[in-house]
Amino acid sequence: MSNTMKTANVIGGTGLVGAQLVDLLLKDREFEKVVVFGRNSLNITNPKLKEHLIDFSAPERWEQLVNGDVLFSCMGTTLAKAGSKQRQYEIDYIYQYRFADIASRNGVSEYVLVSSSGANPKSSFFYMRIKGELEDAIIKLPFKKIIIARPSQLYGERKEKRLSETVGLSIMRTLNIIGLYRKHRPIHAQKVAAAMIESLKYYENTAIVSSYRLFGLAKFYNRGQELYHKNNDFKELQTD
Repeated sequence: MSNTMKTANVIGGTGLVGAQLVDLLLKDREFEKVVVFGRNSLNITNPKLKEHLIDFSAPERWEQLVNGDVLFSCMGTTLAKAGSKQRQYEIDYIYQYRFADIASRNGVSEYVLVSSSGANPKSSFFYMRIKGELEDAIIKLPFKKIIIARPSQLYGERKEKRLSETVGLSIMRTLNIIGLYRKHRPIHAQKVAAAMIESLKYYENTAIVSSYRLFGLAKFYNRGQELYHKNNDFKELQTD
């Protein structure tokens, strides 16, 4: 096995982007191990996968388990699901920042965060303000490489239906059709996940990646995976 193969840590692996990310990482030849930390099991079996079911509010029980090369952070919730602004802040900011801080102190060198288009610590919108505050705090941590992905409106298969999201997608797609807000068009969770992995090769240092750029990175990643599998299939045919 190549010494260059990486170990990835993932938090938020059961979410919209996180589930897609874990699926891609398990198939990716450049990752030999995928370690997922979460409250609930993914309920999948793969020789590359290791799961740790944890309580994010009790880091003393799991901080020694955070090792490897890269941390992908995909945690996030809604105010409705969290039940209060305090609880949403705890999940979206405190848990993510604490985990990232521990990872950086444990020698994890690369970090990739799913944030949001419009993230701003001075925003009048609570959700955008949390995202902006988290970005500002993360950038100060001593990772060698930090990638912050700022997708526009996400879509994909969710376990629960969100009426406001469905309506928003419909409106934005209509605007896109007539040529408006093309740089802010909705993006599928799989594309964000693919772009997150590709960004580690594309950027050398800290980078904030717009939704528009995520589309391009996703194309690069998917093409690379297709070429790899085609070449491997050809090699296997030659040895038959």
